[in-house]
Amino acid sequence: MTTATATLTHTAALARLGHALSDPTRASILLALREAPAYPSDLADALGVSRQVMSNQLACLRGCGLVESIPDGRRSSYRLADPHLAPALADLLRLVLVVEPDCCSGEGCTC
Repeated sequence: MTTATATLTHTAALARLGHALSDPTRASILLALREAPAYPSDLADALGVSRQVMSNQLACLRGCGLVESIPDGRRSSYRLADPHLAPALADLLRLVLVVEPDCCSGEGCTC
C-alpha cells in the first residue's frame, strides 16, 4: 500500500468514525457497546429511543463498519466490530476540548 493510499484509507476511516460520533444516539450506542455486546431492544430501552430509531442507527453503524451483529438463535446482538475501537473511544473520552461558546452550535460549525 502506498502512502497516498494509506492516507486515503485512514481519512475514510476517520470520516466514518466522525459521522458515527456526530449523532448523540450513535455515540451513545458505541459507548454502550464498549462495555459488552447488547441486543437492540435493550439498547433502545437504555437510551430511551424507539426500536425503529435503534434499528436505523445500528444499520448506519454497521454500514460504517463500526459494529457487527452476532446471531443468537432468532435474535441478534451487536458488538463493536474492531477490538481497537473500545480503547480508542476511551482515549477520546479523556480528551478535554475547549469550545468557543459561539462555535459548533446545533446549526453547524461557524469557526
